Amino acid sequence: MEKHKSGFVAIIGKPNAGKSTLLNVFLGQKLVITTSRPQTTRHRILGILDEENYQVIFSDTPGVIKASYLLQRSMMKSVDRALEDADLILLLLDVNEEFPESEMLSSVKKTGIPVVLAINKMDEANESKLAEREREIRQIIEVKETVYISALHRRNTENLLMTIISLLPENPPWFEKGSLSDRNERFFVSEIIREKLFELLDEELPYNCEVQVLAFEEEEGLAKISAEIHVGKKSQKGMIIGKGGSMIKEIGTRARKDIEILLDRKVFLELHVRVTEGWNEDAGRLKGFGYE
Repeated sequence: MEKHKSGFVAIIGKPNAGKSTLLNVFLGQKLVITTSRPQTTRHRILGILDEENYQVIFSDTPGVIKASYLLQRSMMKSVDRALEDADLILLLLDVNEEFPESEMLSSVKKTGIPVVLAINKMDEANESKLAEREREIRQIIEVKETVYISALHRRNTENLLMTIISLLPENPPWFEKGSLSDRNERFFVSEIIREKLFELLDEELPYNCEVQVLAFEEEEGLAKISAEIHVGKKSQKGMIIGKGGSMIKEIGTRARKDIEILLDRKVFLELHVRVTEGWNEDAGRLKGFGYE
């Protein structure tokens, strides 16, 4: 009888490297939000890939940055925690990245945990450029295997997954079979709403917003949800509401459609906007929003 493999895989990379997109590909469904904007992911999210002979627990983490305020420091703590728990590190790099990665690579190196290097966006580079990126990384850290992929176009991602599974330890499953994540439905509802803020709002405004689900009531075939969008300034509240309430209506419409897919039932969604000055530097507020 084939032995069961199970382990934690920390997906580490810089903002917009494609970590969340890749996790969704591995799971075969959209679990975590993705946008074209960097630093969309704020929390560590476990995505569990469960099959008869293996269970891979992926940690999707915020993009590695130099933290400049309390929210960002909390985000980087979640990266550190993912590294501490990991049996394997999946280091995901954008082949076109031009900014230094030495600090991130130093953190990975210190762990002593085996590393699989995935170089993303292979469709945007030739073999020479891909090989050059691989050489750059291998000069700094030891890498067990390297796989070139395109997460967006699902190229070579199955090969990457098989490589990861081959390096996992033999263990019983850590989570009950059939589990998809450690997060509950309320969390994913708030993330969907936050995703729509990134899709619809310009420039820095989505980065100054946080979403909190206040009420989640289920009746037969219907979920009634009330949520607050927190902003740091009064002027930002007006921009989210929009002229005659047009913007918040569009945010709600788009979010509701995706939440109905997530919950597989009809949804009544009520959104409010609240000014909470300095929320991203307030430890108590951040804890209430689920940050470390």
